[in-house]
Amino acid sequence: MTTPTPDALTLALQPLLVPAFTLWEAPFTWLEMVAFVLSLAMVAANMRVMPVAWPLAIVSSLLYFGLFWSYQLYGDGSLQIFFAVVSLWGWWQWLRGTDQGAPLQVRHLPRRAWLPVFGAGLLLWPAIGWFLDIRTPTDVPYWDAFPTAFSLIGQWLLARKYVENWPTWIGVNLVATALFAYKGLYLTVILYAIFVVLSVLGWKAWRAQVRQP
Repeated sequence: MTTPTPDALTLALQPLLVPAFTLWEAPFTWLEMVAFVLSLAMVAANMRVMPVAWPLAIVSSLLYFGLFWSYQLYGDGSLQIFFAVVSLWGWWQWLRGTDQGAPLQVRHLPRRAWLPVFGAGLLLWPAIGWFLDIRTPTDVPYWDAFPTAFSLIGQWLLARKYVENWPTWIGVNLVATALFAYKGLYLTVILYAIFVVLSVLGWKAWRAQVRQP
């Protein structure tokens, strides 16, 4: 486990980075606990296609930005800012978005779009890893880059109500779970392990919704 860097942001967040309790010699901070609860509420709302998921995403993303940055997870930390901004767009999409003039409905991504969409993720992964490697002091540039790259894809798929967002999140969450375990963020490890299960359930629920007449 690496020691958080005491930069300006980390110092500003110190009151929230104080451990609320310690379990198995691992500290659980107030910041991580609040972000944990809001993130679970967000995914539960996503599974039910409830627009309230997006404001929950904004708040939880900003909290996780501070947490990840303090643990030198610069890719995932910066990604949270992207999530907060894109969540505003996703919120609008779910409230006012259209597909060929009709309100957005849960649907499958056309097969012809699979290669450009997921190919973009495969290109972003090494590009982000290279940037993190040369521009930040992170010790896990390419490991950090994978969930960063494919979270961008997953977020777009989710905002456009494509069923394929869920298997994308399964892959992202599995890698992120291992990454956060390495960094000692054990409450977040539990959260992302739960995310894996919820992503499977969300995938099943959205596929069933598509099959409905």
